[in-house]
Amino acid sequence: MVSYFDVFIFTFIGSVVSLIGGLFFITNKRTARILVSYATPFAAGGLLAAVFFDLLPQGITQAKASSVLTSTLAGLLIFFYLERFLRWFHHHHEPEENEIHDSSKTLIVIGNMLHNALDGVAIAAAFLVSFPVGAVITIAVAAHEIPREIGDFGLLLARKMSKKNVVLVHILSSLGTTVVALIVFAVGGSDHLPLGVLLGISAGFMLYIATSDIIPSIHNDVLPNKLFDIRPLLLLVGVIVVGIAIMIAQHFGA
Repeated sequence: MVSYFDVFIFTFIGSVVSLIGGLFFITNKRTARILVSYATPFAAGGLLAAVFFDLLPQGITQAKASSVLTSTLAGLLIFFYLERFLRWFHHHHEPEENEIHDSSKTLIVIGNMLHNALDGVAIAAAFLVSFPVGAVITIAVAAHEIPREIGDFGLLLARKMSKKNVVLVHILSSLGTTVVALIVFAVGGSDHLPLGVLLGISAGFMLYIATSDIIPSIHNDVLPNKLFDIRPLLLLVGVIVVGIAIMIAQHFGA
C-alpha cells in the first residue's frame, strides 16, 4: 500500500534531479545545452508513453471512458488557457523598457510554480492507483523537468537575476510539487476525488506539454543540409524506454 512517505520521497527525489540539471547549467552552460538537446526529445517520448500506456488506460479502469477522455480534453484546455493568460499578462504589463526584465522574471517564476503544482497533481493521481504507476509517472515527469529547469535557469540569468536567487526560487518552486502531491494524495485517499477524472486531467496536462511545447522545439534549429538528426530518434527511444518501464510496473503492480 502506498504511504505518504512514498509520495514524499519520490517527488522530493524528482525535484532534486531536476534542480541538478539547472545547477549544471550554472557551472557548465555549453554541456548543459547539449544535455537539453538530447533530454528534451526523450522527455517528449516519455510523456507520450505515460499518457497512452498508463494514465489513460488506468483512468478508464476507474471511470467511464467518456468521462476520462472528456477530462483529458479539459486538462489540455486548462493548461492552454493558463499559458495563454500568462503570456497575455506578460505582454500587457511591460510599458517601459526598463520594466521588461522584472516582468519577464515574474512570468517565468509564476509559470514554473504552476507547472510544478500540476506535476504534483499528476504524480499524486498516479500513486493513488498504485506504487508502480506512481513511480513510473514520477520518472516521466522528472525526465521533462530536467530540460525545462535548465531552460528556466538560463532565462532568469539572462534577465539579470542573481545565481543565488535563481537557485532559491527553483528550490521553493520544486518543493511546491511535493506539497501539492501530498495534499492531492491525502484528499484522494479519502475517496473525495474522482480518480478516473483526475488521471484524465493529468493526461491532458502531459499531452499538452509534449505536443505543443516539447515536440515543436525538436523541429527548431534544423540545418537544411543536415542529413541526419538524432532528436526524432530520441523521441522514439523515450516512448520505448518509458513504455517498457510501464509494462514492468504494471506486471509487478498486478
